[in-house]
Parts: sequence; structure tokens; C-alpha cells
Amino acid sequence: MAITTDIVASWHSPRLVIRRHLARGVSEPFAFTLLLVFLILAFVAQWPQASREAFLAQEAAVAPRLLPRAMAVLATIPLFYGLAALSRLVARVFGGRGGWYGARLALFWALATISPLMLLHGLLRGFLGDTVAVTGTSILILAAFLTLWMIMLHEVERA
Repeated sequence: MAITTDIVASWHSPRLVIRRHLARGVSEPFAFTLLLVFLILAFVAQWPQASREAFLAQEAAVAPRLLPRAMAVLATIPLFYGLAALSRLVARVFGGRGGWYGARLALFWALATISPLMLLHGLLRGFLGDTVAVTGTSILILAAFLTLWMIMLHEVERA
């Protein structure tokens, strides 16, 4: 199934989608690709804000504002792997029976699922700047991510 179809399906039945991905077997390239999809879209989502900042500063080029953001996005890769490992350890304390791959898959798939919302958030920041509406949207996106991640992590730890 296409990743876009699975993203849409994850919003109404995340347990089914994560089970389907687990049924594929262990594939580290697949899990890493999910993380990369999120990171690329998170970087693209920052372009409108960088463009706004460059415009307000009356700079001709946006590239100098994008390079540090790209480096910061790449620097989060070990953080996400560490967060997945930590979630696995916490789940094990609470009786989880899943594996390390399942914990990574749950986190990376939850991130990939919210990536369209990250694009929306980037557009809002580009058009509106840092406003209460954008902050509210950020909180809703965080809540959606945490909800999806916990549902998926619970599902993979039931195995």
C-alpha cells in the first residue's frame, strides 16, 4: 500500500496500520525511510518561516536561513533513535513484550503520520508569524502525535 494511503488510514485506525507494517517483518531500511520522510517534510515545512524572516529582514536570499535549519533537522536523527529506545525501556517496565524494532517503527510511523500537519504548521508560521493561533496549532499537533504514538506503541508492545 502507498505511504500516503497508510497515513490517511492511520488517522482512523492506527492499530491496524501499525500491525500491517509489523507483519512485513523487520526492515531497518523501511523504518529509517519513515524517519527520513518525516525529516524531509519537517525541513520543507520550515521554508515559509525562513522566507518570512528573510523578507522582513530585507534579505535577497533565503538559503542562509535554511542551511542551519537543515543541519538541525539532520542532528535530530540520533535523538529519535534514542527516544524510541527509551520508549521501549519504559514499555518493558510496564510489561511490554514488543521489540526494539517495533518501538522504532511506532515512533517513526507516528512522525510520518503527522508530517502533513507539519506542512500546515509551516504555512501558518510563514503567513501569520508567531501568533496565538500558531501556538494553538502546535499544541494540537503535539497532542495528535503523542496520541498516535502511544496507541501505536501500545499495539507493538502487545505482541
